[in-house]
Amino acid sequence: MSVQDASPSPPSSPHRAAGSSFYTAMKILPRRQREAMFEIYGFCRRVDDIADSDGPRAERLMELAAWRADVNALYAGQLPPRLAGLAQPVHDFDLAREDFLALIDGMEMDAFDDIRAPSFAILDLYCDRVASAVGRLSVRVFGVEEEAGKRLAHHLGRALQLTNILRDLDEDAAIGRLYLPREALAHAGITTTDPKAALRSATLGRACDELVASARDHFVKADEIMARLPRRSVRAPRIMGLVYRSMLDRLVARGWAAPRKPIRVARARLLWIVLSHALV
Repeated sequence: MSVQDASPSPPSSPHRAAGSSFYTAMKILPRRQREAMFEIYGFCRRVDDIADSDGPRAERLMELAAWRADVNALYAGQLPPRLAGLAQPVHDFDLAREDFLALIDGMEMDAFDDIRAPSFAILDLYCDRVASAVGRLSVRVFGVEEEAGKRLAHHLGRALQLTNILRDLDEDAAIGRLYLPREALAHAGITTTDPKAALRSATLGRACDELVASARDHFVKADEIMARLPRRSVRAPRIMGLVYRSMLDRLVARGWAAPRKPIRVARARLLWIVLSHALV
């Protein structure tokens, strides 16, 4: 599980995204910003698909290395065909090469081996690469001042990714992954790192609660940053934050015992959130 919005993964096109909170949130942006965001998320989707495919690991790593080479070529003044759509956004919004490369680094973490009970430090690095790096690209498109934008990407990216992890426990376990950190599992008395076995533990909720607390802390810090910024520049991230916070609340209300009913934000709730910020 990697770069994600309120649908399982970022969309590669407006058509593919049509039912997602990402698409709904981005629709309120001016055309140039909206198109830039779709190009960024199209890139995210394509490298994410490689990391999450069931192909041989060596082949997946080679494919990601090829994308890394294409990013470097783009910033060297060349125009790889599959990155042609990114050239204008990179120029218009001064998008940083390091953030695209960080995202690929995160995909390589998933492709190299199945992540199982990483340390808190490794999980934080993973969240920075697969979520906050995308946030750093996004805030440039939104027009957020640089330093505040970096702080916002740091906190909101982690809040969203931790929520994704909690939402997708069973989906990830089915492909051999367990993103709950080993320290949280140990605090809950869970010694196994086998994903399905860990999720059957009677004390799973105690481990999940640690991620819930961390996600909520990041949401609070992101809200504090956005409160000090021009409202129009943070309409889209504010929408995503509200959608995900609603999802997190519903996950907590549902609980962590199996069978865990999948949680999605209702379409009516999503539209209400978007409409309440569309004309700001």
